[in-house]
Amino acid sequence: MKRVCVNCGSSSGFNPCYLRIAQELGKAILERGLELVYGGADVGLMGEVADTVLNAGGSVIGVIPKSFAHRVSHKDLTELHIVGSMHERKAMMFDLSDGFIALPGGLGTLEEVSELLTWSQIGLSRKPCGIVNVNRYFDTLLSFLDGAVAEGFMKQEHRDMLLVDDSPGALLDKFYIYEAPSVDKWGLE
Repeated sequence: MKRVCVNCGSSSGFNPCYLRIAQELGKAILERGLELVYGGADVGLMGEVADTVLNAGGSVIGVIPKSFAHRVSHKDLTELHIVGSMHERKAMMFDLSDGFIALPGGLGTLEEVSELLTWSQIGLSRKPCGIVNVNRYFDTLLSFLDGAVAEGFMKQEHRDMLLVDDSPGALLDKFYIYEAPSVDKWGLE
């Protein structure tokens, strides 16, 4: 693994623990000699994780749509790619990254994690995807996924693709041993 993509809020949230976990994730990325790929903004948790990596001499690649690049793009990145749309942004971030981590965020973060897991479920990706469940932020999402399994809308093997830990370092360590399931979504193997 060379690069990890972080999806997270462009806001900081109300609880200071969210900024602290963004800093902790930045440090864990650096400790493992990884490069950061992220959404290119200088605000919220996004800006915090990028600044943590940059301030310690690490490499940060940002990808941001031109529609709001002029408002919130980070000016001090190792590389900044300005793309035409959110779809292009996600595709480039996927291509540049070897694994994906979500910190707390809103609709954009939820959408990014959901899309990555969907791609894995249908065999378009074998890259690890995980969430840092700080302050039990993602408990309701995890409950929803467990309910989808219980009601027969998702296989347990696909639910288990989402790696979870409350420690960024421990989550990254899980990435190194991750093996994508070989279970077909539709059972047509």
